[in-house]
Amino acid sequence: MRKYLVALAIILFAQSAVAGMVGKTVEYRQGDTVLEGYLAYNDSVKGKRPGVLVIHEWTGLGQYEKRRADQLAALGYVAFAADIYGKGVRPATPELAAKEAAKYRGNDRGLIRARAVAGLDKLASFPQVDPKQLAVIGYCFGGTAALELARSGARLLGAVSFHGGLSTPDPADARNITGKVLALHGADDPYVKADEVAAFQQEMRQAKVDWQMNYYSGAVHSFTNPKSGNDPSKGVAYNEKADRRSWEAMKQFFNEIFKK
Repeated sequence: MRKYLVALAIILFAQSAVAGMVGKTVEYRQGDTVLEGYLAYNDSVKGKRPGVLVIHEWTGLGQYEKRRADQLAALGYVAFAADIYGKGVRPATPELAAKEAAKYRGNDRGLIRARAVAGLDKLASFPQVDPKQLAVIGYCFGGTAALELARSGARLLGAVSFHGGLSTPDPADARNITGKVLALHGADDPYVKADEVAAFQQEMRQAKVDWQMNYYSGAVHSFTNPKSGNDPSKGVAYNEKADRRSWEAMKQFFNEIFKK
């Protein structure tokens, strides 16, 4: 009987947690540009809590980033998946994605930083969020954006890059970083080469940033996204082990930076 009651309590708790989950589209702006993000949180959690900004891959905000936001909400955070490109701008092919991403990854990083700051400001404005406890994570293109947001001097406790680009036109901007940095990197990523990794590490050292970098053996670019396929020889592929390990590393990082 006792085992039955325990099992029933676990089921009811799980059901209540799912029932409390909220996910909704949120429209906001950066200047004159209309943006469309995705907010996720657990309504059964009371009081203010840390907020995590999620920045999308080069194809724009989609179901993958929304699922990550939902996962963060299930951990007790308020997650806001930002829109860097603008409402309705969702490149459908790699060629279109490369063209769109190039607008933000050039030598002038002002626009990508402005769009990321707009997302962070929107996240901080939600009543469930403690604006003093903010972090950002990003995937591929979003990893670049997350690091640029940190380099802009945004009020962050932490920034996490999942298989993101690490270079920046002005490494001296790392002196503006206020929080800690975690870079999660495929050890065999052909798109973020060894010299870029070395330059990033030197940038962090010179700016005296509290940083960490994890390498995942056998992992190439975009290793956290199942839609990346399963052929590492193409340079882009899903790696279940690296996906799981990197997510756990992020969770430990958040346990460190956020107050209980």
